[in-house]
Amino acid sequence: MNNDPRLPNCRDRIGSAAHQALLALFLLAGLATVAFARTTPEDMPEVALADLPKEAREVYALIGKGGPFHYDRDGVVFGNREKLLPAKPRAYYHEYTVRTPGVKSRGARRLICGGPETAPDACYYTDDHYQSFRRIRQ
Repeated sequence: MNNDPRLPNCRDRIGSAAHQALLALFLLAGLATVAFARTTPEDMPEVALADLPKEAREVYALIGKGGPFHYDRDGVVFGNREKLLPAKPRAYYHEYTVRTPGVKSRGARRLICGGPETAPDACYYTDDHYQSFRRIRQ
């Protein structure tokens, strides 16, 4: 073992190399995730409107009528920061809360719709608070 404090010992060099290798691996994994996360409409899993929970179908109908909605945050711009939805200009997407029976907060379920607010081009459903989305088909 090296006793000279000015020179790192072998274990320090190995630890440092392992640390750098892990850091590189995480960076590469992060870049791969970003590249994979870019979604096109053709890549998006789908769900039939009829297969959504009744609460989601009710919110979907309210969107077409322009409301009224149950939560103050319904209709706010959705930023798509996760980049899981197709890339669109800012303010294209709006989010709406889908009530979850037995949950007192807003819960994790949302509809995200893009385009004109009462006649969206496309709507997406998430039941895991933006971790995944399915495009809604009529």
